[in-house]
Amino acid sequence: HVDFTVEVERSLRVLDGAVAVFDGVAGVEPQSMTVWRQANKYAVPRMCFVNKLDRTGADFFNCVDMIVDRLNSTPLVLQLPIGAEADFLGVVDLVGMRALTWRGETTIGEDYEVEEIPAELQAQAEEYREKLLETLSEADDEIMEKYLEGEELSVEEIEAGIRRATLADKLNPVLCGTAFKNKGVQPLLDAVVKYLPSPLDVVAIEGHAVNKEEEVITRQPSDDEPFAALAFKIAADPHLGKLTFVRVYSGKLEAGGTVLNSVKGRKERIGKIYQMHANKREEIASVGAGQIVAVMGLKDTTTGDTLCDNTKPVVLESMTFPAPVIEVAIEPKTKSDQEKLGIAIQRLSDEDPTFTVKTDEETGQTIIAGMGELHLEVLVDRMKREFRVEATVGKPQVAYRETIRKKVENHSYTHKKQTGGSGQFAKVIISIEPCIDEETGTGGGYEFANNVTGGRVPREYIPSVDQGAQEAMEFGVLAGYPMVDVKVSLEDGAYHDVDSSELAFKIAGNQAFKEAARMAKPVLLEPMFAVEVTTPDGFLGTVIGDLNSRRGQIQRQEERHGDMVVNALVPLSEM
Repeated sequence: HVDFTVEVERSLRVLDGAVAVFDGVAGVEPQSMTVWRQANKYAVPRMCFVNKLDRTGADFFNCVDMIVDRLNSTPLVLQLPIGAEADFLGVVDLVGMRALTWRGETTIGEDYEVEEIPAELQAQAEEYREKLLETLSEADDEIMEKYLEGEELSVEEIEAGIRRATLADKLNPVLCGTAFKNKGVQPLLDAVVKYLPSPLDVVAIEGHAVNKEEEVITRQPSDDEPFAALAFKIAADPHLGKLTFVRVYSGKLEAGGTVLNSVKGRKERIGKIYQMHANKREEIASVGAGQIVAVMGLKDTTTGDTLCDNTKPVVLESMTFPAPVIEVAIEPKTKSDQEKLGIAIQRLSDEDPTFTVKTDEETGQTIIAGMGELHLEVLVDRMKREFRVEATVGKPQVAYRETIRKKVENHSYTHKKQTGGSGQFAKVIISIEPCIDEETGTGGGYEFANNVTGGRVPREYIPSVDQGAQEAMEFGVLAGYPMVDVKVSLEDGAYHDVDSSELAFKIAGNQAFKEAARMAKPVLLEPMFAVEVTTPDGFLGTVIGDLNSRRGQIQRQEERHGDMVVNALVPLSEM
């Protein structure tokens, strides 16, 4: 669900491989596309599983077409369904050219029959096996060589080629079944072992030296390397207290040992180490490279921090989380609730980086913000259930943002103040422009560039200009909403030996930014929802009219299983 994108983001950051599960009826849904893009960002090799093929309206081949069209992916079909909807019996294994069927009601799907491919599917199976070999040969040189020479490829050679191409993220194997009826799950688990990477298959993890981002440090996935791990999740256990989930990339982690949190610059003592098995846990004495474990006893570590060897420090790539899009005011009902609310908010914000808290300066109210209404409802419910907080929650408010559309160059601002004795003096000349991520074409966040030469602004004052600009961005020039996606460049300036100070340059940077932003065509940004509506043909006009009345932008209309499917972008405030 879009409201819990943080769980997807941090999972993909530490996983070596993934299985993308698609609904055989709905195909590739809007949120599937979002999660797929997140997996692309972390270059996670993945397989596809087309699920729910026993449901009315399920269409395996339509789903494969959608994987190509919407995800811009290269699917490698390894299985074909036998039967459809209520008559779904099993799958054709195109690698081994055999049929796997589940005819009886099996407990967990482990018992299946290996049979000859049904005569009515033989031609289709041969056609798709030829497609499999063609697609695979385009992605793997070894397979191509034998395929072009007309050599017969063994099952082992094909499986090895699929593994190489999957690990290189050149294609995505596609399997199918119905998990609810336990049909197709066993071959899927076998395929996970055959085609997805083990921790040893992953390339060496890259990080950088503490306070030196340009100095790259690598760690091989080996127990003999210096210890390096990433804390990716904080969870509160009712019996154990705070648990920190870590992915070990190199070296060994031992209970009772001491490690360095290289992001915070503090040493942490490892309490107990637990291997987690869903809702069960097993205490272990030590853990090696490639493992994911939960650790007790870490006091200062938060999501995204690096834990490493005291003598060989490294900082690993952290995670980036989207900014909250909706916020509500929350008021405790009694004085005792006030204290409990503070504790609850602290604990929950430790666990969830997309949950933020602030105080409204005008009203004094506590404002909590998150990724959507459901996200905040779940968090407020947890406050009541786990922390016994009775609170009144206001109406949700959309979190708008501001940005600029035009570049403003060499805007000058001079801050002067004379009050007797030493005064204040700082002159800055800045340029501001929209900050765009070249790879994605979306917002690139905030950037600051120092283009000053010849000591016109002393080095110790430059961070103050940066700080002043960032503080100005907290309250935009249009409606006071935070500003995003702006690049600020300090071009030149002037200082006074006596009257210049960090404060003076901070004020100058702040005011220069505000003036420049007003000239840079400021614009208001609002969160948009990607919406998919399925409707009978007769109601299509009504649905489109409703979406238009909500300021929606229709992106696509198509027929699917006799119904019309409309994809649109709609402002969150209108939902």
